Amino acid sequence: MGVPMIGCGCAVCRSSNPRNHRTRSSVLLQLPGGNLLIDTSPELRLQFVRENIPIAHAVVYTHYHADHLFGLDDVRTFPKVLGGPLPLYCAADVEKVIRHTFDYAFRPEDHVLAQGMLLPKLELRSITSAPFEALGQKVVPIPLIHGRFRVFGFRFGDVAYCTDVSTIPDESWPLLAGVRVLVIDALKPGDPHPAHMNLDQALDVVARVRPEQTYLTHMSHHMDYDELVGSLPKGVAPAYDGLRFDF
Repeated sequence: MGVPMIGCGCAVCRSSNPRNHRTRSSVLLQLPGGNLLIDTSPELRLQFVRENIPIAHAVVYTHYHADHLFGLDDVRTFPKVLGGPLPLYCAADVEKVIRHTFDYAFRPEDHVLAQGMLLPKLELRSITSAPFEALGQKVVPIPLIHGRFRVFGFRFGDVAYCTDVSTIPDESWPLLAGVRVLVIDALKPGDPHPAHMNLDQALDVVARVRPEQTYLTHMSHHMDYDELVGSLPKGVAPAYDGLRFDF
């Protein structure tokens, strides 16, 4: 829901620490072949402006939930710069939701009626659990369980991004072998959540995968940045808006 959360007056939501101010999760990979965006969060425009990023050349989706999808309309300027539609890599269920939610982007008559106004021009490219290439980068999907949903994490070389996960299926553990940097869902401390890993579950994954560095993401207002920094094991840190690292 983002932090501060609407209507909440808890200490984290009132915190003056900018690392306790969290927009919904998106990730951008700056590759030799262009900028590859993972998910289009509702704060996409604010994130691009904040980080001084002018464009994404392609998007890959983990799943279709609103906090990972509903910023899609903000990509409408990208195709004009690209000179063609923006490629969207997604599973079949995500494509179905995109076509329904943003149906105006796929109706030729709307593009005619727009008369020069910008509409998002999108090219949907289907993905499965098989590795694929985007902007010259090999992308390895990691099937994950997110409550009752099947979603994807993604591996890029020695980095794995696994947001929105409650369980890692047996067949997906080998895909995490040798990962140097792991970005993993850790919604909150305490009791397990039906659709997300809590802090202890995320640390169990870290102990099994043994990456050099782990960043916790998708953190709720139950997670205070300063408290986490002082309590996490070596090589584990809370992510924050604007975090960058090389891979």
